[in-house]
Amino acid sequence: MTALHPLRRRELLASLGAGALAAAVPAWARPDAPRKMTDGVALIGPAERQARLERAQALMVKLGLSAIVTEAGSSMDYFTGAQWSRSERPVLAIIPREGQVGMVMPKFEEPSIRQSLSVPAEVRPWEEDENAYAIAAGLLADRKLASGTIGVEETTRDFIVEGLTQALPSAKVASGAAVFRGCRMIKTPAEIALMQVAADITVAALRHTHANVRAGMGPKDIAALMSDFTVAQGARVSFNLILIGEASAYPHGSRQPQIVGEGQVVLMDCGCNVGGYESDISRTFVFGEPTARQRKVWNDVARGQQVAFEAAQIGAEAGSVDRAVRAYYESLGWGPRYKLPGLSHRTGHGIGMDGHEPVNFVMSETTRLAPGMCFSDEPGIYIPDEFGVRLEDCIHLTPQGPKWFSEPPKSLDKPMG
Repeated sequence: MTALHPLRRRELLASLGAGALAAAVPAWARPDAPRKMTDGVALIGPAERQARLERAQALMVKLGLSAIVTEAGSSMDYFTGAQWSRSERPVLAIIPREGQVGMVMPKFEEPSIRQSLSVPAEVRPWEEDENAYAIAAGLLADRKLASGTIGVEETTRDFIVEGLTQALPSAKVASGAAVFRGCRMIKTPAEIALMQVAADITVAALRHTHANVRAGMGPKDIAALMSDFTVAQGARVSFNLILIGEASAYPHGSRQPQIVGEGQVVLMDCGCNVGGYESDISRTFVFGEPTARQRKVWNDVARGQQVAFEAAQIGAEAGSVDRAVRAYYESLGWGPRYKLPGLSHRTGHGIGMDGHEPVNFVMSETTRLAPGMCFSDEPGIYIPDEFGVRLEDCIHLTPQGPKWFSEPPKSLDKPMG
């Protein structure tokens, strides 16, 4: 909603008595209305999406692809702005190696999908008794692209790939991952700015929540504190995973009852979405006085995070970051490799419009790191039947090396930094 012009607001305030102010003036128009952390955030605009399309088309020419296709999801949003959920009815974006985007969608959903479409597109709807893939094939045939190689986005569901394959007998339907990854893995300043705001909100929410955790609380109570703060700052909650006590030893949780009590480890893995871009931050603290063992594990993880950060240099293999962390942990007696007690999962994952994106900080990954790539850095240590510690902050790679979206805490005594 648009705020009142300052002059109009002063006139309105002057015309009202103090008692009538609260009833007559909406909260957003009041002079003491709190600002949200998302106020003034610049969203991705048409010019940036056009640049993405041009980049994709250049890659298609280089790789010998006639077109690329993606169904509803983050890749469709990335290129077209169109936001839609996946269902049994295919919604497809077809990006040719030259010319305008084509959109294939159910006729009765067309008005809704068009509302978020932010690039010029040729829309070809299909009625309920028509074959969506035949409509897509017709669009490609009209562009004289139906006998080329069509690259499909890697998360596209099998029944859609099969439908396209049958409708395009003269074409080769193949993986389009090289184009989608070639665009999406390298974030622009506008994307990084949105991820920074998301990270800032999650850090603020973690600090607010930590200050209000009390004995007797459970995961849902703590998650509610996170969610309420996050929403109040204008972001959308992506997830709030809260693990207490022994449950913290299992990276994605446990069904055991969990209650905050003296000496309990509390692991919070939380994220939000701002303008279509994700944050992902984990903090671990002890409610009350930590034991010497808890301090040691926390300090080992804190150093492991820095080892990963220092290894994430331009030109290095992504897998070398994971290998550096495991070598450090093994020198301390954790592991080896993925063995517990130790680090049972990869050191980090790509992040952007999706919370998990290609590629990963995992031992076998040979992709070279490049400016604009974004990753989580989360080398936890987990001790079955006891507790676990995970510290997670995301980084983006600059020509000079890695840079934090959120600064890791340096001490268990100040676990939120």
